[in-house]
Amino acid sequence: MGLDKTFTIIRNAIYDGVTGLFEKIAQYYGYPENLGLPILPDALQNDSDFVELPKRITFFPPAQYPQTWFEMIFGPTPQINALPRYNLATKEGGFYDFYIEDYRNLFFLPDSISETIQVYFNSAVDISGLETVREIIFIGLVFYSQMVILRITLSWLLYINPYSFPWSYITTAVDWTEDSLQGVIPSVLGVNVTGSVFLGALGVIADSLNHLVFTMPYLPSQGEKDQIPINNVMTDILIFRGLPDSWINFPIPNDLRSLWFYQRTDIFDYMHSNYPYLDLIPNPGT
Repeated sequence: MGLDKTFTIIRNAIYDGVTGLFEKIAQYYGYPENLGLPILPDALQNDSDFVELPKRITFFPPAQYPQTWFEMIFGPTPQINALPRYNLATKEGGFYDFYIEDYRNLFFLPDSISETIQVYFNSAVDISGLETVREIIFIGLVFYSQMVILRITLSWLLYINPYSFPWSYITTAVDWTEDSLQGVIPSVLGVNVTGSVFLGALGVIADSLNHLVFTMPYLPSQGEKDQIPINNVMTDILIFRGLPDSWINFPIPNDLRSLWFYQRTDIFDYMHSNYPYLDLIPNPGT
C-alpha cells in the first residue's frame, strides 16, 4: 500500500470521526429535526446585497492638541473621542429623536443595563453623568498605561533600582499585574513580555470606550438602520425615534414630567396628543 492510500485512509477516518462528533453534539439541539436558521432567499444571496460597514478608526494613546503653554510643556488632559449624536428634535417627529453614524465596531450597553440606568439612576435624558464616568475611566486607563510604560522603561535601565524610593511606588502599582500574568504569558526569546501584553490590553479596553454609545432615553435595540447623505455621500446610520420602550415599561421620571408640565409645554402637548395613555401629570409630592 502506497503512502497516498495510507494518508487517504487516515484522512477519511478523521473526516468521519469529526462528522460523527458534530452529529452527536447537534442531537442535543434537536438535529436532524431542527434545521437551524432559515436560508436567505436566492435574491439576497448575492454578494452585492451585503455591504460591510466601515470600521471607526481612533487612536490610543489619544492625539494631543495643546492650546496653552502649560499644556505644551506638561501635556493636555487626554480627551475621549466619543461618537457624536445628532439630534432630530422636531414638533412633528418628537423631541428626543437622534441618529448616529453606523460602524461595525460600535459598542452598546445591554438593554437590561440601559433600562436599569434610566429607571433607577435618573439618566433617562441627561447622560452627562454617564459621559463623565466614562471619561474618568478613560483618563484613569491612560494614566495607568503611562505608569506601565515607565515601569517597563525602568526594567531596562540597569543603573536604577526600581525598588528604591521614589521608583518603588511605580513598582508597587504595576508589578502585581506582572505577578498575576507571568505564569500565563510566556517569555519570547528569554524576554519577559508580560508588561507589553498588559499594556496592549489596556489600550484595547480604553479605546473601546471611544466606541461605546449611550442611547438614552432609547434602548439600543430600538435603533433602526437607515441611510442619509452626509457630505454628498450616502452614509449608514442608526436612528432612534418614536416613543422609548423604557417609558412604556416603566413610569416616566417625575422630574422629567415636571419639566414638561411647568417649563416645556410644547413637549407636554406633543406627548399628550400622541400618547394620551401615558401618565404625564407630575406628582408634586415627589
